[in-house]
Amino acid sequence: MTLESPRLRLGVVAIVIVSLFAALLARLWYLQVLAAPTYRVQADVNRVRTIYTEAPRGRILDRQGRVLVDNRVSDAVVVNREELGSRRAEVLPRLAQVLNVQASDVQKRLDDKRYSPFKPIPVATDVPKETIIYIREHQSDYPGVGGVQLTERFYPHGSLAAHLLGWVGEINGGELASLKKKGYREGDSIGKSGIEKIYEDDLRGKPQIERLEVDSKGRVLRSLGTDAAVQGHDIQLTLDLDIQKLAEDSLAQGLQAAHSSYDRSQAKHFIAPAGSDVVLDPRDGSVLALASNPTYDPSIFVNGIKPELFQQLNDPASGFPLNNRAIQGQYAPGSTFKLATALAALGHGMIDDKYTIADGGSIKIGNRVFKNAGGEANGRVNIVRAITVSSDVFFYNLGNQFWLQRSQFGDAIQDEAHQLGLGKKTGIALPFEAGGRIPDPDTRKKLHDQNPKAFPNGKWFAGDNVNLAIGQGEMVITPLQLVNAYATFANGGTVWVPRVGASVPAAVGAQGRHAPAGARPHPPGPGGCDDRRPGDGRQRLRRLPLPDVPRRRQDGDRPGREQAGHVTVRGLRARSGSTVRRRRGDGGGRLRGGGRCPRRPTYPRVSCR
Repeated sequence: MTLESPRLRLGVVAIVIVSLFAALLARLWYLQVLAAPTYRVQADVNRVRTIYTEAPRGRILDRQGRVLVDNRVSDAVVVNREELGSRRAEVLPRLAQVLNVQASDVQKRLDDKRYSPFKPIPVATDVPKETIIYIREHQSDYPGVGGVQLTERFYPHGSLAAHLLGWVGEINGGELASLKKKGYREGDSIGKSGIEKIYEDDLRGKPQIERLEVDSKGRVLRSLGTDAAVQGHDIQLTLDLDIQKLAEDSLAQGLQAAHSSYDRSQAKHFIAPAGSDVVLDPRDGSVLALASNPTYDPSIFVNGIKPELFQQLNDPASGFPLNNRAIQGQYAPGSTFKLATALAALGHGMIDDKYTIADGGSIKIGNRVFKNAGGEANGRVNIVRAITVSSDVFFYNLGNQFWLQRSQFGDAIQDEAHQLGLGKKTGIALPFEAGGRIPDPDTRKKLHDQNPKAFPNGKWFAGDNVNLAIGQGEMVITPLQLVNAYATFANGGTVWVPRVGASVPAAVGAQGRHAPAGARPHPPGPGGCDDRRPGDGRQRLRRLPLPDVPRRRQDGDRPGREQAGHVTVRGLRARSGSTVRRRRGDGGGRLRGGGRCPRRPTYPRVSCR
C-alpha cells in the first residue's frame, strides 16, 4: 500500500479527527469537573457586585464631652464616569438643568483630579430629595447618575485646634500597600495628621457591604443583602474647649501686638510671623490646649482639597500653616533655659541661695565681653534676683564656672536639660514631633564633621558654655519640650509624657477604655543622684521666694532670633497648668546691645484645677 492510497489517507484523517475530539473532550472534562469550583466562583463574581460604603468615623470630644469633630449627612448627586461612557455630552446638560447649575460646573467636577477614579463623583451636595427621586424615576435619561447620602467630616468650631485634631484625606498608594490587609481599598479615607492619624484604628468604622445581582450588561437585578455599617469609636481628649479658645485668642492677640510694635534697633516693625501655645496640667501631663499660628481650616480637606489651595498652604509666603509649631518648631529657648542652668548649679552644690555676684551690666570672659541687654546693670544679685530680672551676667558667670570646673561637674547643664526632657521627643501621641538638640562637645564635633561649612569649628570653648547657660548657641527645642520642662519643675520632678487622648468612650453594650498617664523616669544624675533628694536643685529652687513679676528682655531674647518663648507657671504645688507662648522676630537682630524690646503683651493665666 502506497502513501497515495485513498485508504491510508482516510486513516490519517480519521486519526487526526479522533485526536481533536479527544482533546476537546479532555478540555470539557477539565472545565466541567476539575476547574468547576474555580469557574463557579468567577461566575458568581461576575453575577454579584459588592458595593463598599465607608462608615461614619467616630467623633472627637473634649475632656467634658463637647464635640470637636463630628459627621454630617448630605444628600448628594453622584456620577459614575465609567457608566456614563460616551453619553457624557448628552447627559451633562440635562443633569445641569435639573440641578440648576451650569453644565461647565458639572464638567469641572468630573475632571477634578482631587476625586478618586474608583468612586462616583459628587457633582452636587445638599440636593433636595425631590430632585433625587426625579432622577431615579428617569434613570434611562441619566445613565451613571445616582443619589446617595454622603457622610462628611464636620468641624463645628472651624479652625479651632486644627493642628491637634488633624485632617482626613484619601488613602495613597504607600498607605494602601501597608493597610490593605486591614480592609482598606482604593479611594478610602484615612487620617493624615493629628488625632485623626494617631487614632485611625479607633476612629475608622466598619464599612457597609451591599451585594447586588447584575445581568450580563451590568444592570442591577436585585439586592442579595446588606451588612450595615458600624460607626467608628469616639475619642475623648484631655483638651478643654474653653482653654483652647483662650489660648488661640491670646496667641493671636500677642502676634498682633508684636506686629504693631516698633523695633528701634532695626528701625522697622516686628514681623512676628508665627507662634504657638501649649497648656499642660503638671499633675499628669494632660494637654489642656495646644495651638499653632498661622493655622488652617481642616474642612477644606473634606471630599479632597483643590490642588491650587494645597499649593497655597505650602507656599512660604503663607507661613506654612500646616506645620504644628508646638511640636515641630525648633527654636533657641533664650532666657527660659536659665531654669536648667540654675537647677544644675544648685543641684551640684556649685552655688546656694546666698551666692551673689556684682552685675555691672557686663562680664569679661577670656578676651570677650558679654553684656546684658543695653548693658543694664542690676547691682549685686543672688539666684532669686538673677531670675527675677533675668540677669544674663549672672548666668554667663555660671556657664563659665561650669566650664572651668568641667573635670568635676562634666556637662552638668546639658545633663540637667536632658533630665528635664529637653532636646528629645516628649513622646506625645501626635505625628511628626521634632526632637531638638542640646549641644555639647560631642554634638559640636558631629555637626562639624557632617557640615563643615555651616559649623566651621568642631571644638567646644568657654564661650559656647557661656551661651549655653542662657539658652543660646546651637541649642534648639520645641515649645512643648519647654513647657513640659517647667511642668516637671512645678510638680517636683516627674517628667510626664504629654497625653492628648483621655479615653475611648464605650459604645452601647461595649466596654470603653482609658488612656493611662505615662511618666518617663529620670535617669540618675551625676553620682547616682535621685530627682527628689532633699539636696536636689529642684527642691532648693522651689523653696526660694521667687516673686511673680514680668521679666525684662535680656540679651538672650533679642528680637532678631527665633525664640521658644516664655513660660508662665501658675502655682508650684502642681495644681495648675503651665503656659508657653512664642514670638518670633525677623532674623535681623544683633547679638548684644541695641534698643529696648517693646513691652510684652499681657497674657491671661489659666488655672486648671
